[in-house]
Amino acid sequence: MDAFSAQPDYPRLLIVDDDPRSRDSLRELLKDGTTDLATARSGKDALMQLSSRRFDLVLLDLCLPDVNGHKIMDFISREAIDVDVVIISGRVEIDAAIGALKRGAFDYVRKPYGLEEVTTAVRNALEQRRLRQANRHIAIALEKSERMYRYLVDASPDIIYTLDREGRFTFINDRVSRLLGFQRDELIGQHYQALVFEDDLELANHAFDERRSDARASRNIELRLKRSADVQRTQGHKNDPMTISLNASGMYLQGGSAERPGFVGTYGVVRDVTEKKRAEAVISYQAYHDILTDLPNRSLFRDRLGLALIQAKRKNVDLAVMFIDLDRFKLVNDTLGHHKGDALLQQVACRLKRCLREGDTLARQGGDEFTVVLPDLQHHDDARVVAAKFIHSLEQPFDLDGHTARISASIGIAVYPDHGETLDELLRNADTAMYQVKGEGKNGFAFFDQSSRELLDRRTSLGHGLRHALSRNELEMYYQPQVDTSTHRLVGAEALIRWNHPTRGLVLPREFMPYAEEHELIPAISEWMIDALCCDMQRWSRADNTLKLSLNLSPHYLDRGKIYDKLRSAMLHHDISPNRIEVEITENISKSNPQHAIDQLKRLGQLGVSIAIDDFGIGYSSLAYLHRFPVDTIKIDQSFIKAIVEDDAQYPVVLAIISIARGLGLHLIAEGVESEVQVRYLRAHGCTVMQGHLFHRPMPIDEFIATIGGKAT
Repeated sequence: MDAFSAQPDYPRLLIVDDDPRSRDSLRELLKDGTTDLATARSGKDALMQLSSRRFDLVLLDLCLPDVNGHKIMDFISREAIDVDVVIISGRVEIDAAIGALKRGAFDYVRKPYGLEEVTTAVRNALEQRRLRQANRHIAIALEKSERMYRYLVDASPDIIYTLDREGRFTFINDRVSRLLGFQRDELIGQHYQALVFEDDLELANHAFDERRSDARASRNIELRLKRSADVQRTQGHKNDPMTISLNASGMYLQGGSAERPGFVGTYGVVRDVTEKKRAEAVISYQAYHDILTDLPNRSLFRDRLGLALIQAKRKNVDLAVMFIDLDRFKLVNDTLGHHKGDALLQQVACRLKRCLREGDTLARQGGDEFTVVLPDLQHHDDARVVAAKFIHSLEQPFDLDGHTARISASIGIAVYPDHGETLDELLRNADTAMYQVKGEGKNGFAFFDQSSRELLDRRTSLGHGLRHALSRNELEMYYQPQVDTSTHRLVGAEALIRWNHPTRGLVLPREFMPYAEEHELIPAISEWMIDALCCDMQRWSRADNTLKLSLNLSPHYLDRGKIYDKLRSAMLHHDISPNRIEVEITENISKSNPQHAIDQLKRLGQLGVSIAIDDFGIGYSSLAYLHRFPVDTIKIDQSFIKAIVEDDAQYPVVLAIISIARGLGLHLIAEGVESEVQVRYLRAHGCTVMQGHLFHRPMPIDEFIATIGGKAT
């Protein structure tokens, strides 16, 4: 702790911050030779110093490791410590600012702060404290000298007045001319109602002309006063009144009797709190609105939906709640950056608002999620029309400073009272309907029905169970053999994950992998797969050590995981040769960070692992992969194989893929072969390696080992 200097009359400041750099920075900033500075590195240190020393101002950080800033302010209030507080904090939540201001903080400066911002706040706080002390001295000075009384009263930052028994001004200081624009001489003899804003006259009659002088006298009564025409014109206030805080007390002659107490008039102090009220209004607005889009936030939306439900029940009419989730928004954020993502959200909000009526409410829930309440509906189709407008408005491209972005939306709709009678029911069911749209391909809308709830419940239950599947050893690898039809021998296998669910039986990856991606379970599952595959390969190598394994890992793992290190470690541990492993990639593997994907695949190639393109031909960038990635094998997507139904017909896409592979010297595998016609056609045009149900279905490891024991198909 720093000792105070030897200048007792200088303002004393206490800097409270657990970050030594912040403390040193503030100390250097405020060290000007006219202030005494002390520092505290913790909340307890600050409480100890406040209890033992006198300070004029505390520069307080809210986020302290032991006692937070709000509790320190509560201690100051509880112990009646005469000190002002300026908050200097990195917290951006509106609740933090509101909590500090309610506890009497003079100002709230957010980190990182500017030099002028901090020095101005400190200067104003010390100046305001000085003025308050000056006002206290006024009361003493009034008893000593009428001349001193006049001087100090007129120098006050507040309007000070006295009234006679009829409520007419007998005295008012010069501050009234600076704040309201009226000359003091023209107000002497006027009734106080001449200054009061018309709508506040009733309140003023009970407070302005106060006759009580005890604890019941008027304290901190807020009302509005008129401004003169000159002030309205020169200062731009127009018809804007000034908001004041009024303290008034009755004046009595000494020696009055109980019957005639000697009331002679009223003494009052008027303080301008206009800017304070404006600041409070801004804080209140921000507490209920989303700062980015200026839409109502979740709290305000719930309030409005609650009121709309009350009206709907009273009028016996319908209302609709919509839950909107933007499709492909994350791709915009990942590729163009969060700044462009924010701009996109602002444009989306503007488009959606244009589709609504004046009485409808659009709110931002957070992220890329929006909610809507449509009150006073005559038919369900009214909500359908609005949802269709939303879909159409979002189909148009968005211009983000020269970058074009295209998105869509999945919209769920719940209607009162058919789909719920409470606020939470309607929101939950609209959310459920939205997930139904997501599951059916996105870019659309759907009304809630009970089947949607049952589907979501099953999906949620499945998702919760997946978190425990690894620890309970419920996952298992299956293997689908790949056959060289020219020799009728097995040449490899594709590894496919399955989940042996305790109640649902065998669950396929298309059911549970989307949940794994959504909840960041892909890295853990992928690393389990690599270990399981290498362990199984070690087992089947005793029967055949030439078969190659195709390993299909999620793009999320290649993008975020450490596949090179994990695969290399597993192969060394299980003594697996890298040339027996082939990693399959899909088109969306390089969307977010293509260079990282290329680097990862090149490292795998250097390790000796080969690379295959899975589902070749269905993506717009498949051909680009052949130039950018170190590809060894092409797998023809089963959708093209399924189209082969005649020996003599022409299937140009299949022929083109075979031609590309032959021209580039790549291996070729046909997926999803299910008929002899498909086998004959593929062999006739140069593709001999195949996999599909015609040959073998995916099978567990023991069955696969038994199958490769003979090798022949």
